[in-house]
Amino acid sequence: MRNIKRSVKVMLLTPALLLPFLIGRAQVIQEVQNSFNLYKQSALQEKVFVHTDKNTYLPGEIVWFKVFCVDGNDHKPLNLSKVVYVEILDNNQSPVTQAKIAIKNGIGDGSLYVPVSIANGKYKFRAYTSWMKNFSPDYYFEKVITLVNPLRSPDGSPPKETAAAFDIQFFPEGGNLVSGQQSKVGFKAVDKNGKGAAARGAVIDQHNDTVARFQSLKFGMGNFSFTPVGGNTYKAIVKFNGAALTKELPEINAQGYVMKLTDKGAQLDVEVKGPDGNIFLFAHTRQMIKAAEGLSVSAGVAHFNINKNSLGDGISSIAIFNNSKQPVCERLYFKRPGQKLSIAASADQQQYALRKKVNISLAAKDMANKAVLANMSMAVYRVDSLQEVDHSNIFDYLWLGSDLKGNIESPDYYFANATAETDEALDNLMLTQGWRRFQWNQVLENKTPSFSFLPEYKGHIVTAKLVNTQTNTPANGIFAYMGVPGKRVQVYAAQSDSSGHVMFNTKDFYGPGELVAQTNETVDSTYRIDIASPFSEQYSKTALPKFEFVNGMQTALQTHSQGIQILNIYSANNIKKTFDPGADSTAFFGKPYKSYKLDDFTRFTTMEEDLREYVSEDNIVRSKGKFHIKVLNDRGFLDGDPLVILDGVPVFDVNKIFSVDPLKVRKLDVIRERFFYGPSEQEGVFSFTTYKGDLGGVELDPKAVVIDYEGLQLRRQFYSPVYETEAQAASRIPDFRNILYWGPNVNNQDKVSFYTSDQAGKYVGVVQGLTANGDAASQYFTFEVK
Repeated sequence: MRNIKRSVKVMLLTPALLLPFLIGRAQVIQEVQNSFNLYKQSALQEKVFVHTDKNTYLPGEIVWFKVFCVDGNDHKPLNLSKVVYVEILDNNQSPVTQAKIAIKNGIGDGSLYVPVSIANGKYKFRAYTSWMKNFSPDYYFEKVITLVNPLRSPDGSPPKETAAAFDIQFFPEGGNLVSGQQSKVGFKAVDKNGKGAAARGAVIDQHNDTVARFQSLKFGMGNFSFTPVGGNTYKAIVKFNGAALTKELPEINAQGYVMKLTDKGAQLDVEVKGPDGNIFLFAHTRQMIKAAEGLSVSAGVAHFNINKNSLGDGISSIAIFNNSKQPVCERLYFKRPGQKLSIAASADQQQYALRKKVNISLAAKDMANKAVLANMSMAVYRVDSLQEVDHSNIFDYLWLGSDLKGNIESPDYYFANATAETDEALDNLMLTQGWRRFQWNQVLENKTPSFSFLPEYKGHIVTAKLVNTQTNTPANGIFAYMGVPGKRVQVYAAQSDSSGHVMFNTKDFYGPGELVAQTNETVDSTYRIDIASPFSEQYSKTALPKFEFVNGMQTALQTHSQGIQILNIYSANNIKKTFDPGADSTAFFGKPYKSYKLDDFTRFTTMEEDLREYVSEDNIVRSKGKFHIKVLNDRGFLDGDPLVILDGVPVFDVNKIFSVDPLKVRKLDVIRERFFYGPSEQEGVFSFTTYKGDLGGVELDPKAVVIDYEGLQLRRQFYSPVYETEAQAASRIPDFRNILYWGPNVNNQDKVSFYTSDQAGKYVGVVQGLTANGDAASQYFTFEVK
């Protein structure tokens, strides 16, 4: 009886002893969750996908593309950034061509002209927003395109395969190899072009004893298990097709944690081995926490069980923390998303003659086979030995490629069929790639992250830096002005921060032109303005594959080259047409108090006389050889001179305005009230506009910065001839287009039609689409022209 009472007493004490432990565990979990949520609120993630019309181009050709910008969490179109930066980079990360593309509600489109001076090779087409520049360039959109210049000789024969042409990397599961702990090690073998290379090999220790053997499964990736021993060194002897390579394995830690993930159907078993004590598991899918749990490592092992239904679709990161909230292991897991959108696309015939009409039917449907509205783009182009089918698609990219570093070879392989082999290949991909959109140490600091680049929510932001020319130090608190010369008034004001940086928030700034940036020379004459490039100067480490020209391409290259030359000769005017951007022509000050059209008055010989005689809101004063304008309203005169603008450029020396020939000036807009513009305060506004928009011969201040600057790209119109009548079809103007159709904005309610050209061959159509709910899909169709 006494023994029974003693047992009961122990059982009653046990919960009390466990309570502090449970409270401490819950506190750590809550602290990490709070830190994670705080970071997530400030670090919104954008993803960009670009649909290019094809992936092989010649000089003089146009790269057509459609931009989709989405929320990184749910893939819904995101109306945050209004500008996407697009570039084509060579192997030295030097831009071949660049553009700023306006987007609205996450959607935009544009084009890039391929310069005639390009060299043969593979190039990197990349796209990103200003906000994305705050994060790793590994998560910019990138794809490889081929540029072929028929006027340049191709490189010589490809070099003979050697060991240097291959590489292999090893990735311990969880991140570390620990002495005495068995670990799964993923590996990835690639050739000189960065493509997966079939490999097999063995791991040997310093005594040349074999401790593990391995063989790649798919795309050069695979895994093996072995137990490292402290003090030993290990290397892998790898054999490729006709070559061999020796590579050291990662360093062995004397102690630490290892993790092993096992898929058990409805559950994921996460085994953690390491020192006894509290550990914590956090699983998140695209910055949304899905699981948080704490356990004790007992006898060197602990097991977490995660219900797979609790994880989101796509890539989840499973991280292990020790009791000090330090991340000790991390592992990626991929849950296949369901295809919620399907696109049906087909031509009304499978074969057409030359210059005949092609009708395309499009249908976007959900899983219930109901029609849904999707924003789609479609390209139709000729395929041959030079131009193959471009298999990149929006669904694969959003769910897989956008969250992983480096190139993913044939991503559609992982989605085509869910088999045991594809599951294993997919897990190998997770083992050999890293999802690092943020670092845990940044998350756990509990500080609002600081970002260098703001999202361009209203339009393109021109950034610059003010420097004191006397001390060569950043200038703080100085007002700067930027104007775009022309008939449309575009003036922007900004004030420098402690680092000397200024930002001009432009609106509807389209097309090529000039920028004039300056300070008020009458009060701030010792400052220099340096305009910064808006394009990112950070680059991913993804290597471009080497371009190899084979003899079978020669005929196709000649055909492509002739077609481009003919198009540029006979249709030059048509391919240069652009759409009206619909820019707001209203000046920044809105409707003026009064607008004076000088043709309505008898002209005097000087601007001084015109202003004195006709403008009732001013009083012209001359003191010590300097003219001043005093603005008059119902309450009297304002203090100081107004902001005087000539063709969109601020002019601070009023004498220059009075030197302008009045016959060149078309109108004067007057604001007679004190005007607040950005951080600046103006004593009214006098805005002069000349007939030609050329500043009327006024010389700018020599300290003003005048540079050529490209605003948002004007959208080019895609040219496609029409052969509706017999006379049109019988036209003697040759038509050798290899891209028959490009439509950046089509939907399933549109009837898409176009005409074949004089180029016979096989044609493929590619459709990419996205719904407002973030569901994505793509579709291909083919037909033949004879």
